[in-house]
Amino acid sequence: MLNNLGLFLTKRAFLSPDTEGYVEGDGSLRLSYKELNESCNRLANAFVAAGITKGERVGLLLMNSREFMEAYYALAKVGAVVVPLNWRLVADELEFILKDSGTRRLIFGDEFVDTVAELHSRGDKTDIQQWLQVEGNAEVAYFAESYQQFRDARDSTEPEVEACDEDMLYIMYTSGTTGLPKGVVHTHNTAIWGLMTIGATAEYVEKDRYLACLPMFHVGALTPLAVNVWRGATNIVMRSFDPVRAWELIAEEKITVGLAVPAMLNFMVQVPNFEQYDYSSLRWIMTGAAPVPVALTQQYHDLGIGVLQVYGLTESCGPACLMDAENALRKPDSTGRAFFHTEVRVVDEDFNDCPPGEAGEVWVKGKHIMREYWNRPDATAETLVDGWLRTGDVATMDTEGFVAIQDRIKDMIISGGENVYPAEIEGVLMSHEGITEAAVIGQQSAKWGESPLAIVVKSDDSLTEADVLRYCEGKLAGFKQPKAAAFIDEIPRNPSGKILKRLLREQFPKEAPV
Repeated sequence: MLNNLGLFLTKRAFLSPDTEGYVEGDGSLRLSYKELNESCNRLANAFVAAGITKGERVGLLLMNSREFMEAYYALAKVGAVVVPLNWRLVADELEFILKDSGTRRLIFGDEFVDTVAELHSRGDKTDIQQWLQVEGNAEVAYFAESYQQFRDARDSTEPEVEACDEDMLYIMYTSGTTGLPKGVVHTHNTAIWGLMTIGATAEYVEKDRYLACLPMFHVGALTPLAVNVWRGATNIVMRSFDPVRAWELIAEEKITVGLAVPAMLNFMVQVPNFEQYDYSSLRWIMTGAAPVPVALTQQYHDLGIGVLQVYGLTESCGPACLMDAENALRKPDSTGRAFFHTEVRVVDEDFNDCPPGEAGEVWVKGKHIMREYWNRPDATAETLVDGWLRTGDVATMDTEGFVAIQDRIKDMIISGGENVYPAEIEGVLMSHEGITEAAVIGQQSAKWGESPLAIVVKSDDSLTEADVLRYCEGKLAGFKQPKAAAFIDEIPRNPSGKILKRLLREQFPKEAPV
């Protein structure tokens, strides 16, 4: 079998045709692996008939849905490249990603028709030539065609496979410290090694039923979905996360495993009388993207549910370190040890391994590491060194190989599981005529883990906190919006002009408003 990710679904449909492969979280749809594969094949054949070529980029602006999953596998089979789009982004942010990636076809849901219409009106600001709208309750836009009609007009025979090995599979954009997103390129090989690495390390068993509640545009959702296809597990997919519905699904679907960011886990245990739901089937929940409070791990442990803290990156296709449930309470500050098929180092400024307990930068190596940053050779050369991925994260490693993340070199903020980079927000703030300097730091948030705080030097004495926050609205995705603003006479900088974020954190230690 060729190393093509799409063929993993073909094989699973052959081996487990009647096993449920995809279940909608609202109970509206159940697809066996045979049915899911046939649906993917129809879409793949429709794209071939429409003249799609190997390497052509196709954007997905979709909520969690069967359309997202079938498009991912269909495009993989025919050698196209998926560009998953964060649906929280505004039109300006999407325009950059679409143009930078050279995306020529876009599949979008009803929820985003207004944003997509705005993109369409901008003409050659994007390269999109085909607009496919997933029909729901809205009429198909005048510039688009029906996704369902496009797909269902073709048969379900297996398409000719056009890509394998080091051919591109997807470009997933992640914000950069300069404020411009970078496209992380994963190939069929890196994606396959990513799913095998997770499957070889996490405690999966036959016929697992997996709760998928993270957005599919995240590597933390996309790679586990592929793991489940490989293992023959059932994906129970929430269109969007709701803590009450999560407990209901665990009970109704006899869910055994899943993945949720710490903020989601916290929301779940805040549900009144959540103990009324039958969660006896649930063995473990994997969690990451932010530190996991010890009390939260203990609370789930007391329920008989293991919490597996994971550390990973888009650039690593997900896996780097994983904490097993057995050691989660013994080493609560750790994110675990390196995944199977993965090496992890902690190195000093001279690239030498740090002794146990000494802080340094985390480096990760494995066949699941990205190929490159799309069209960013300088950034690629800076990040990939002799096969190692430089993460930019500071950590310690103990004598047993357990890694504890200390800080983020690049000052990234993680809010509700989303990566937020201060430089991007600072750029928006600096465009305000009443602001002369701006810095953004993360503040602890009981609700989101961290929230951005805007610290500004104003030239207009009448400028208020409300003015600053209002100015950011519509210019940044909601999760990037500062939750508070503070004023200062001067932004502290070092001799080279770099903002001293450490001093700002000391000066503004308060918890962010909810």
